[in-house]
Amino acid sequence: MLAGCLLAISFKVYGQVQRIDKKQFFVDDKIIEATLSTDLGMLLSGKSKEDYIPANLSFKFPDSAVITETIRIRARGQFRRTNCYVPSLKLNFHNEGSPQLYSLNSLKLVCGCKTGFTFDQLLLREYVIYKIYNLITDKSFRVRLLHVRYEDSKGKKKPFSAYAFLMEDINEMAKRNQCREWTKGGLPTEVTNRQQMTIVAIFQYMIGNTDWAVPVLHNIRLIYPKNDSTARPFAVAYDFDFAGLVNPDYAIPDPKLGIESVRDRLYRGFPRTMGELEEVIQKFKDEKDKIYALINNFELLSPATKKDMTGYLDDFYKTINNRSDIKYVFIDNARRE
Repeated sequence: MLAGCLLAISFKVYGQVQRIDKKQFFVDDKIIEATLSTDLGMLLSGKSKEDYIPANLSFKFPDSAVITETIRIRARGQFRRTNCYVPSLKLNFHNEGSPQLYSLNSLKLVCGCKTGFTFDQLLLREYVIYKIYNLITDKSFRVRLLHVRYEDSKGKKKPFSAYAFLMEDINEMAKRNQCREWTKGGLPTEVTNRQQMTIVAIFQYMIGNTDWAVPVLHNIRLIYPKNDSTARPFAVAYDFDFAGLVNPDYAIPDPKLGIESVRDRLYRGFPRTMGELEEVIQKFKDEKDKIYALINNFELLSPATKKDMTGYLDDFYKTINNRSDIKYVFIDNARRE
């Protein structure tokens, strides 16, 4: 009943057109069955990176309501375009042919690197990481899970299906946090909001992710309070497919970091006092049961995947429950430059 009510308010009427409520769209956890029809030959070759190409997109919602409209899409991500069969995509809904989806603006569609059960599990792992991040802090991107059937409008390639998820637009994420996007480029890590940076750094350590950097805005976006332009910006992390908690075969850590595998955790934050650390770490302790439940109750994850993910997190919680380990990891071995 509740799900039906949520879906009922996920649309707004503008004139004669019902437009999706972009806020409610990312609150609902129900999977959307989607069909994307486009020139797959051009899309999978990566030639659509610079220019959008037309596509027909159909969303079948949990209550069986269907929206089918024409949008524009393009491939994104240099690594994905070079190494993966399925690139991540940018979906542009600002078109005359997509009046109901128009309010979604332009969203990133995160796809699995290739097709098949193994890559679906990797994609679902990353999806769960975003949901875990949402539990730790509201200054994080929301995501919506899709099961997508890809069809070739030219009829030259066989259709295939895979899981994917849409990522919330940064302007919407910033707005619900009473912030605006920082658009003046990267900043030194320690110029950002200190407590939020501590949350981000410990979260990245928890999931085993070293593939981020604030100064060059690598897998980091910045937002700042809309009512105080002098306040330090908040760092917001995204793109977790190189994390140890995901652990895809193609993920290789930067050799300069001195770790052999993405499963080897390395803290990339700067030193904090024990008091600062304990205050932030308490957030992770408070959400532990919800984090484990999120994994164990997610039916799309295989038993083996659930066991691997919770086992990996066990080591993190063992560390943060030991004061000596906290000092060793987050103070003694923190970054100095």
